[in-house]
Amino acid sequence: MELKHIFQVDNPVIGVVHLSPLPTSPRWQGKLHEVIARAEQEATALAAGGVDGIIIENFFDAPFAKDCVDPAVVSAMTLIVDRLQGMVMLPIGINVLRNDARSAMAIATCTQTQFIRVNVLTGVMATDQGLIEGKAHELLRYRRELGSKVAILADVLVKHARPLGTPNLTTAVKDTIERGLADGVILSGWATGSPPTQEDLELASAAAGDTPVFIGSGADWTNISQLMQAADGVIVSSSLKRQGKISETIDPIRVSQFVEAARSTPPQNKSHSASNAAVRQWQ
Repeated sequence: MELKHIFQVDNPVIGVVHLSPLPTSPRWQGKLHEVIARAEQEATALAAGGVDGIIIENFFDAPFAKDCVDPAVVSAMTLIVDRLQGMVMLPIGINVLRNDARSAMAIATCTQTQFIRVNVLTGVMATDQGLIEGKAHELLRYRRELGSKVAILADVLVKHARPLGTPNLTTAVKDTIERGLADGVILSGWATGSPPTQEDLELASAAAGDTPVFIGSGADWTNISQLMQAADGVIVSSSLKRQGKISETIDPIRVSQFVEAARSTPPQNKSHSASNAAVRQWQ
């Protein structure tokens, strides 16, 4: 995936809009207009702070269905994405939690947004929703059936989950790209707000080759300059919120601070990262 084709920059900062509870979710309040208003506020705050793209996700719908969400969720997210497209001139992605990649692809294709995030594209992960199996074969065929060009960013050993067996990170990255046909991979820490290690990022970057690697969690203005040296982009949310609290709304001042820190990172040298990773593996 050519990052510049989507984001117009080499090392994009992608902010996340966490949607308030949607219809049929346990905490749904019955007021879709309030959900839309908050989403509009957060998207404009992210844009004002200088991010290069936005992901829309049904974060507050927890506890999540492990695969297919209710049609009302798909309808609400489609409506919200359409509204936000009229407010911000940024690339937009879709993540339908916990792992409804098919619905995400449908929303993105119909709204002509640029990418989706898939938590489990390949392999099997043990999660609080149960065992989630990657369905890359179904998603890639569905994308072809739709005639879609939506890019697929896929998590590798996704947070809030444990793999069945003991897969090597390098192997997991290669499988996600070569067998799952992901356009980009995402590496996170163990949970929301937890960053991946520098070593894991370098290993993932070396294994990914020309495929972009994104930081998927735990980035803030104090660590992003270091983390970005071994990555091609970052997806960020919690640290951009008021007081850094996940339940609060996006703070444009925090966004600007984060973007400035990310921009201060020199472009990564993948060959250098690969060399470092190879030395560690040999040792």
